[in-house]
Amino acid sequence: MNSNPLLDGLAQTREPGAFALVIFGATGDLTKRKLIPGLFSLFLKGIISQFKIIGFARRPWTHESFQEEGRKMLNTSHFRQVPQGQKEAFIQKLAYISSTFDGEEGYKQLEAACEGYNGRIYYLSTPPDEYPAIIDNLGKVGAAHFPQGGYSRIIVEKPFGRDLATAKALNAQLSVYFSEDQIYRIDHYLGKETVQNVMVLRFGNGIFEPLWNSQHIDHIQITVAESLGVGSRGNYYEKSGALRDMVQNHIFQFLCLLTMEPPSDLSPDSIRNEKVKVLKSLRPITHKEVKEYTVRGQYTKGYVDNKEMPGYKEEVGVSPDSHTETFVALKVFIDNWRWAGVPIFIRSAKGLTRKLSEAAIVFKDPPHQVFKTRPDELGHNSLVIHIQPEEGITFTVNAKIPGYTTQVRPVNMDFAYGNAFGEHTPEAYERLLLDCMVGDSTLYTRKDEIEASWTYITRILQGWQADPEPPLTYTAGSSGPEGAKKLMAGTSRKWRKL
Repeated sequence: MNSNPLLDGLAQTREPGAFALVIFGATGDLTKRKLIPGLFSLFLKGIISQFKIIGFARRPWTHESFQEEGRKMLNTSHFRQVPQGQKEAFIQKLAYISSTFDGEEGYKQLEAACEGYNGRIYYLSTPPDEYPAIIDNLGKVGAAHFPQGGYSRIIVEKPFGRDLATAKALNAQLSVYFSEDQIYRIDHYLGKETVQNVMVLRFGNGIFEPLWNSQHIDHIQITVAESLGVGSRGNYYEKSGALRDMVQNHIFQFLCLLTMEPPSDLSPDSIRNEKVKVLKSLRPITHKEVKEYTVRGQYTKGYVDNKEMPGYKEEVGVSPDSHTETFVALKVFIDNWRWAGVPIFIRSAKGLTRKLSEAAIVFKDPPHQVFKTRPDELGHNSLVIHIQPEEGITFTVNAKIPGYTTQVRPVNMDFAYGNAFGEHTPEAYERLLLDCMVGDSTLYTRKDEIEASWTYITRILQGWQADPEPPLTYTAGSSGPEGAKKLMAGTSRKWRKL
């Protein structure tokens, strides 16, 4: 018998109808690690039953070989205890089409394979260079049109463009064949439970929202740190860098949820309207201000978890004279009534001392200090939202140390998702795939969100290009370049410890 009252109401009630899901680039890593496991989890829970999964890729596989690969994907520790019969029932729903992405015949086969399914979902899990050919060919065979009572939707993976111009071009191409309500631009960070909980924390509790403004908040820090280097993704990372890879999408989406105004309701467009307002209120960084408000870094050889890690320039696929940033830090301002004057510090990097994703809301000190204690003993009140490695929330307040004096020190009040709700929270892709199946685009990004975020990021990229100074270096396994401290220079603020 389950005695945890917080587990009540976790049952999933949304059930999609029959659908065919097409995965372009089905032989890739994302299918293996996220898509097939996510779909299988939905199948095990009885949420999906009438469906077909069609892999579409260049490799000369057959239905049988794709199904065999599917068996390997499900033979992980996560699904080891699942009866083989259930696994096989799922595997039999896998089909495969071997074709180039610009081959007309493959798309004709695809339309035939989807016959009988009123719901059609096309998932673009390929390198972005392939997107134009896939979109055009889907358009030519009429894939955007759907049977009466059905639907046709397209999910587009990041990166969605490399700058504002390419993002606009991709949006324009999609809009030739698909309407905006058919386009699902996925950002898996929005599928994480703690990220989704930000709105509940803010708008579902009376104690926080009155304090959520420039009168009470000193600054905000958002950190997304990884201990690993780029590994086998050197070719991709050379074209991306930390700013494009993490800040433009994941971090800016998280920032929007932290700082947006309350929506009028929870409809997708009401929420996304408020996020767009935040992005359009970001104070532009001019070319001359880039050095003042941004820091770039690149890791050199070091040790992570007691294992030697090569420097970025020594990684496979990386140019020996590369200026690509593996560390980026920004100082951002939102010029609106709520956030005027509050600095928001963002950092994202690879090759740091540990993996950590969090947002820290740091509150202002009391206007007058009545406790006779050293300033360094009295901590700032802070609310920290943990995304990785553990999901949860920590609220830090000051409390009296037991004894005969009024010495004060910070103490933490912790909420951990795992302890409160058990292991029932779905993986990000599982949640996002289901949302697309039932037509809920709340956790997907809209056209104007993409373009507003790229407007801000492109200015920084252009500033870096205008002054091609090499990035600062930092040793792998460290906390990043010392130069990142300049963003907080002249204040008592400090980056949070990793």
